[in-house]
Amino acid sequence: MNSIPRSEHPKPQFRRENWLNLNGEWDFEIDNGRSGKARGLSEPGAALAGRITVPFCPQSKLSGVEHKDFLMGVWYRRAVTLSEAQASERVVLHFGAVDYRCEAFVNGKRVGTHKGGYVSFQFDVTDAVHAGENVITVYAEDDERDPMIPRGKQSEEFFSHGCDYTRTTGIWQTVWLEFMPKTHIENVKFYPNVDEGSLWIAAKLRGEGTLAVTARYEGRVVGQASVQSGGGLAQLALSLSEVHLWEVGCGRLYDIELSYGEDVVYSYAGLRSVQLDGRKFLLNGKSVFQRTVLDQGFYPDGIYTAPSDAALVRDIELSLACGFNGARLHEKIFEERFLYHCDRLGYLVWGEFPNWGLDHTRPEAVFSVLPEWLEELDRDFNHPAIIGWCPFNETWDRDHRKQDDEVLRAVYLATKSVDPTRPCIDTSGNYHVATDIYDVHDYEQDVAIFREHYDALANGGELWDQVNHRGTGVRQQYDGELPVFISEYGGIGWAMGEKAWGYGNMPKSPEDFIARFRGLADAILDNPRIMGLCYTQLTNVEQEQNGLYTYDREPKFDVEIFKQILTRKAAIED
Repeated sequence: MNSIPRSEHPKPQFRRENWLNLNGEWDFEIDNGRSGKARGLSEPGAALAGRITVPFCPQSKLSGVEHKDFLMGVWYRRAVTLSEAQASERVVLHFGAVDYRCEAFVNGKRVGTHKGGYVSFQFDVTDAVHAGENVITVYAEDDERDPMIPRGKQSEEFFSHGCDYTRTTGIWQTVWLEFMPKTHIENVKFYPNVDEGSLWIAAKLRGEGTLAVTARYEGRVVGQASVQSGGGLAQLALSLSEVHLWEVGCGRLYDIELSYGEDVVYSYAGLRSVQLDGRKFLLNGKSVFQRTVLDQGFYPDGIYTAPSDAALVRDIELSLACGFNGARLHEKIFEERFLYHCDRLGYLVWGEFPNWGLDHTRPEAVFSVLPEWLEELDRDFNHPAIIGWCPFNETWDRDHRKQDDEVLRAVYLATKSVDPTRPCIDTSGNYHVATDIYDVHDYEQDVAIFREHYDALANGGELWDQVNHRGTGVRQQYDGELPVFISEYGGIGWAMGEKAWGYGNMPKSPEDFIARFRGLADAILDNPRIMGLCYTQLTNVEQEQNGLYTYDREPKFDVEIFKQILTRKAAIED
């Protein structure tokens, strides 16, 4: 049995064979006074007071710490032994995610800092390491009550409440070392062309050499190309002799091997196109109805971190069993392993940002979103499963101040500039400023009223919108032409315990629950001007007990019933 938790490679789309997983037992100490540096905790000989299991956050049971109170600062330390061969190469220290501000030291030398609790980052530690024992020290600080720190669904109060849950501080994804030659591949982006059956590849390179790319499908070589480069950006077209489209339920991934000098990187790509055509969402030129579910990505024992890779797969399988074909990955940037499984299973997902907690009424909020959001766009650009971006969700008023529209506009424009291949929803649910898809949230529980909300739209009339944009005239209003997405609805509570909640009144019987679920879904599926739905939600999360499964992933009802309801043809579908 492997003793390293989460031992699988954390970057399936950019994998080198020469790497070292650093998960497991680390020294650990809470530093609520944030005085550790002054006390010398960054020095290699410093002793920390406790132990923790990485990559699980200290609030979680799996970490072995399970400290649920606010943690303003935390320290980690571990020793790692490198061989002469490893130390002679370029050595990079990787973090899957650290919430929120991170500072790292190797053998007492500061090697880098990072701000942002959700994206992956790395530090070149070549000049700080040597053959033999090396000490890695990591400091992280976080404040969920700081209005300039996006926290997502982490509670800003002592107890979890409403739809805010247990907090996460510090390291919560895999930590690893990677060893590579000085001439190497830094980054690669794939641009699929469905019509031509090819991939356009753009690679950032370090040093001089030949970039060679080989594509395989089920082990067969289906494409090869190469280009000489002196470093920097290199581009090439890779024609594929076999065309296998990435579709809903069918990942059909191409294995991609890239080499540059002595550096070899293993990746994969999906051949698919995403377009909007009037009110329709097109995948490979065909109208596909988005039957999605809200996935919060929380776990009873790991909080933000899945206890195993199998747990990530299971969440997708639970969704598919209910008849959903995708998910909004809600108020959280999910780890790359999850996206990999979405890719291979043909599971549609929306990439989101954990904007809750941020005071988006202030113009400086753009500096709290944009840098990390751009890192997210860069990290996950190649995932075929991601069919859209949504940087904000429900940007409500704060202290009687309205959202700063220009913050949302700037982030939308930056998103479209960096990635013109996918649609972007500026803020899901309310106060649109600039959006490619007009989405609304509607938690009406009365089926007749819910259907009435969208009858006018079905007949070419206005779209019901609970927020009504407050009559500003500045924000984007529904123009009758944009695609419409009911991106949150349902939230039907069932078997709720003490202090639990769901949306609206709880049905009186299982039959009432199923009838309501069917009625709400039918109202959307029957509408020829609605391109998708997103049901709230896949599982319970702590006190929010409106999932189709319990927090422990047990079904509340026969999920075949939901599958039968959801998988019939929608009015807008081809």
